[in-house]
Amino acid sequence: MQSFEHFPLHSNIHAAIRAAGYFHPTPIQQKAIPLALEGRDLLGLAETGTGKTAAFVLPILQHLESHPARGTRVLILEPTRELAEQVHESIVTLGRGGRVRSATVYGGVSRVSQVRNIRSGSQVVVGCPGRILDLIGEGDLDLGAIEILVLDEADRLCDMGFLPDVRRILRVLPARRQTLLFSATMPGDIRTLADTILRNPVHVQAGALAPVKSVAHSLYPVAETMKSGLLLDLLGRTPTGRVLVFTRTKRRAVRVADRLAKNGYRVSALQGDMAQNRRQSAINGFRSGKYDILVATDIAARGIDISEISHVINFDMPDTPDAYTHRIGRTGRAGCTGEAFTFTVADDEPLVRQIEKIFGSRIERRRVPGFAAAEPAPPTLAAPAGAPRVERSRSFRPSLAGARRRAHAR
Repeated sequence: MQSFEHFPLHSNIHAAIRAAGYFHPTPIQQKAIPLALEGRDLLGLAETGTGKTAAFVLPILQHLESHPARGTRVLILEPTRELAEQVHESIVTLGRGGRVRSATVYGGVSRVSQVRNIRSGSQVVVGCPGRILDLIGEGDLDLGAIEILVLDEADRLCDMGFLPDVRRILRVLPARRQTLLFSATMPGDIRTLADTILRNPVHVQAGALAPVKSVAHSLYPVAETMKSGLLLDLLGRTPTGRVLVFTRTKRRAVRVADRLAKNGYRVSALQGDMAQNRRQSAINGFRSGKYDILVATDIAARGIDISEISHVINFDMPDTPDAYTHRIGRTGRAGCTGEAFTFTVADDEPLVRQIEKIFGSRIERRRVPGFAAAEPAPPTLAAPAGAPRVERSRSFRPSLAGARRRAHAR
């Protein structure tokens, strides 16, 4: 198996890689790093959790160490504040011992400290398109000397409506530059953008952009009103490590987290309306073990890079098969196995069939007594054909034994 030592990187970068505990590159890193080191434009496709960040951070660090100069020389565009901070942390970790400095810029916080960090000599700016445009408009950020541009999570940049802002930023960048575009999926808008901004690019791909094989999948048909009870039931009788629960809306994320907290679980919510310091506190608490459960929306959770997540629970079905892939890619990482539980209602069946088509097999259905969704009733003289049969479920009083054992154990 190839090691990082095979890459022509500065000795201080190799030392930082070893200190971080990394020894063998992932498939996307093996393919992308040598090409990026050659200065080639690159289109990288890989599923969530495969190491795309280091695939562009290491070549950037090598370039800046080999060609020292002042000013902002690298721009990395991210769709969320959390991703910007995570990439910044990777630059700090892998650049330890070198001369490269990085600054993050995004909305929701004061721009004063961000401008100060840029002016103090940061060669790399990592940020979200909206705040970057604000700083350009105020004359606080000059991108006229950019040598490398990275569009990270490009599909999510598109999903979140940042494509017009990205195009405005592109207009102020030098035409002569290296451009690296990384994405987990390749929708039409992103393919068009790639064709426009990449010069003779090399295409690299790791995996089939399908859910990782180290994750076991199960579907739990359930009535909408019984999802909270089912969640408590599963958590009470399932041995888990860290658990990531996905909801469709911000309001529901807060409600589910509150219900779990009232039942003795160490839990936090993560959703877009939270102030940045609270969002970061939730992520850090989940990473450190302060919280066992994080309840999040798709956008808020994008880019969470925590290898010890044992279970992903889809409280609500995602909107697309790609979103399902992104969600469950948070578990089963770094050689570990994981489980993905998905709560489904009748309206979710078309999407379930799409996901199963990608899998190439049927996903196991698990029906929990007392929580299983009602089956359609056969036609009768008293009801129109296809009318649903209303079933009364027995009352549910969730057991706190599992939660209390976990709380007392700590």
